[in-house]
Amino acid sequence: MKKNQTELIREISGVNPLKCMKCGKCSASCPSYDEMDIKPHQFVSYVLRDDIEALANSKSLWKCLSCFACVERCPRNVEPAKLIDAARQLVIRQRGTEEGLSPDEIPALLDEDMPQQLLVSAFRRYRR
Repeated sequence: MKKNQTELIREISGVNPLKCMKCGKCSASCPSYDEMDIKPHQFVSYVLRDDIEALANSKSLWKCLSCFACVERCPRNVEPAKLIDAARQLVIRQRGTEEGLSPDEIPALLDEDMPQQLLVSAFRRYRR
C-alpha cells in the first residue's frame, strides 16, 4: 500500500502533529515569522488537514532557517521545524535530480563566511 504525503511527512519527521495545542509559542519564537506565509503553528495544522500541496507551494517551506527555535519553545514537543524539514525533503525527492545542482556548480555559490558544518549537514541530508 502506497503511503500518502502526510504519512510520509510524519514518518520522515518522527513527529506527532496531533500533540499540538495551537498555543503559538513556536511561531512567536521564529526569526523568519515575518517572511513566512504559513507560520510554524499553522504548518502543523496543514499537515493535520492533509493539505500538503499548499505547504509544498508555500514560501515558508524555504524560509524556515532550521534554527529549531520553535522546537525549543514547544511545550508539547511537536517540533514544527522537523515537520517543515520533512515536507522540504518530500518536495526535493519528488522533484528528483533534474532541478538539483551538480558538484561542479557548488563552489561558485559558496560564501567564504558560510560555516563548513552547514555544507556537510546539507550534503548528508539531501544526498539520499
